[in-house]
Amino acid sequence: MKPGAVNTAFVLDMQRKLYRWSNAAPEKGFADLFNLVCDRHTLGHAWQRLARNKGSQTPGTDGMTRHKIEQRPGGVTQFLEEIREELRTGIYKPELVRQRLIPKAGKPGRFRPLGIPTLKDRLVQMALKFVLEPIFEADFYPTSFGFRRGRSTHDALAVVQKHLHPTIHGPSPVRFVIEGDIKGCFDAIDHHLLMEQVRRRIGDRKVLRLVLAFLKAGILVEGTVRHPITGTPQGGVLSPLLANVYLTSLDERYGRWTPRPRERLQNAADRRHYDRKRGRPTFQIARYADDFVILVTGTADEAMAERDILATFLMRELRMELSLEKTLITGVADGFDFLGYRIIQTTALRTGHRVGNLYIPKGKVQRLRDAIKARITTYPTGESLTQLIRELNPIILGWRTYYRHATGASREFSKLDWWLSNRVLRWLRKKHRKAAWRTLRRYRVSSETNERKLVWGEGYVRLRSFTTGGTMPYPWRGIMITNGWDGAPEPRGRTHVAASWNALNHLAGLTTPAT
Repeated sequence: MKPGAVNTAFVLDMQRKLYRWSNAAPEKGFADLFNLVCDRHTLGHAWQRLARNKGSQTPGTDGMTRHKIEQRPGGVTQFLEEIREELRTGIYKPELVRQRLIPKAGKPGRFRPLGIPTLKDRLVQMALKFVLEPIFEADFYPTSFGFRRGRSTHDALAVVQKHLHPTIHGPSPVRFVIEGDIKGCFDAIDHHLLMEQVRRRIGDRKVLRLVLAFLKAGILVEGTVRHPITGTPQGGVLSPLLANVYLTSLDERYGRWTPRPRERLQNAADRRHYDRKRGRPTFQIARYADDFVILVTGTADEAMAERDILATFLMRELRMELSLEKTLITGVADGFDFLGYRIIQTTALRTGHRVGNLYIPKGKVQRLRDAIKARITTYPTGESLTQLIRELNPIILGWRTYYRHATGASREFSKLDWWLSNRVLRWLRKKHRKAAWRTLRRYRVSSETNERKLVWGEGYVRLRSFTTGGTMPYPWRGIMITNGWDGAPEPRGRTHVAASWNALNHLAGLTTPAT
């Protein structure tokens, strides 16, 4: 079977059925899944997904890349058949994971470990993910947004913002926020507890052995092999799904005040109203992978008590440690940081009501400027303006896509456009030291979107603008966000928005995108 002839409809139909069965029967255990993992259509579709990713050219410990596999005798077809045979005969075994240390954006001297499995292991993990994800997706809470189909960081931010807005009953009752921080979350996941949670839904022993084999795979660190007893390596295709399965217990803890799976939004609102009427504090969580905030309706003392209780819960139930020095308790009027935005409850100019607003943090703007300045300053003057613009355009596009929903974004974008234009002009003057302005003026060309607006460009390449496309508030989409398996049409543009967040640190901080 040729990779290009893969029946992707088979995989999508299989996922829809698994999701429908899982959603209809919360206690159901799935016992016959291994054949789906080994199916040629599943493996072929997994290859298609991997092949169009730039990471397919990053070798693991075996040195294999997509191009090398395509150039082998038999090519991709033979490669997939070999993997399928290894899986079916039970001789497949994950190889060592190559580890790299990636600098953390904005934190000089601090690094994040990134695991790079072999391409074969990434393919098998992708096939596993195709089968397992629809089953567990039905059990995930609506307050979880990280690494889930159809959901993005902006959806998590919109939920937090909505709870800071006034309601038909009056102003928002939220007064404080607990900014959660778990020490080394991905590295602290307990394998035994994780497998217990996986077994609640998965009864196929071959699939369970395969998942455990990936968790126990050795890690190659500077020539030394380390065998992990905890954690899922960041960089693995399966790791985000397993982390969500593990952290679902955290969502369950706040299930009294936040919507549960398969539950109406009003039910959670009624429970919060019931507790507030009796003078009890309420706590609402919004989580994106291991980043989470807890909105507190109560006093500062009650928020502090909840932080201590949460630390005990994480240690006892998940064997994780809450960083008390980083888990801050902040008043909503003072503002707090979440997923790259600054969230503050301010007074609306027209109505005088207290509303939640999203702002671009000053530190993010300065980090962007420092990254662009370093790139332009060190860019060789022997290169063409076209090449420089191609280096800058992805940064501009990713940054404006992510922050276009912030209050006052248009003003900040205009400042950045003016500043960036001057930085490019400085580079051109250094490239053409003796040239007069009329010589440099030939690089001022009409913008692609506005003929009257002049931008830097050469040939058919134009420097993008931060202000292009305008700004707009991000809409709150409720809790019933489609995942593509529930029968509702998949929202347009959602993949692009999510990708902009995953690439944000890479674009602005010059680091590898988070997995």
